[in-house]
Amino acid sequence: MTKHIIWDWNGTLFHDAEAVVGATNEVFKAYALPELTLDSFRAVYTRPIWVAYERLLGRPLAEGEWELLDTGFHDNYFRLSQLCGLAPDAEVVLSGWAGTHSLCSMAPHVQLVPLVESFGITARFTRVDGLLNGGTGGEKAEHMAAHIAAIDVDPAEVLVIGDSVDDGLAARHVGARAVLYTGGMSTRAELEGTGLPVVDRLSDALRYA
Repeated sequence: MTKHIIWDWNGTLFHDAEAVVGATNEVFKAYALPELTLDSFRAVYTRPIWVAYERLLGRPLAEGEWELLDTGFHDNYFRLSQLCGLAPDAEVVLSGWAGTHSLCSMAPHVQLVPLVESFGITARFTRVDGLLNGGTGGEKAEHMAAHIAAIDVDPAEVLVIGDSVDDGLAARHVGARAVLYTGGMSTRAELEGTGLPVVDRLSDALRYA
């Protein structure tokens, strides 16, 4: 039985696909690559994100290159994301679930918290966790494990709702169930390849709770 839902933020509750693609195009302008569309970026997207960058470039990243690309991406992303909003039914699902919620994101914590607060939904969550110390781009499993420990819930009573394969893997890592949502950067085929339930609307994810 589900008593607690752990939400992903970017690409799940926060509909930021246009900002992600736009920021990626900005940092890759110097490489003279064809401009990405949402579909073409989804075709190469994966986590950790530096692997997606290597797919775009067709080669391994050079020493120090990841840090420059990551810094440039976030500078552009946080500018473009100011124009983005919540997913169409995000507020409906947050208010329609009788159990508790928390938020576990791979976004930098210092930027995540004020952004969540700007939508007036912080009180919906028992805990909001982004990445500390400026880390970005890695896998979510250990971050999810720390989040589970902090909220002190039984993973068997948790449903994770996210938009990436990495969200599903993180849920399995801690022993929770997961539903994957198609509103982010992953293709439906990639999400379905996990064997986990896949939904096109966040409200449909609640059926699995």
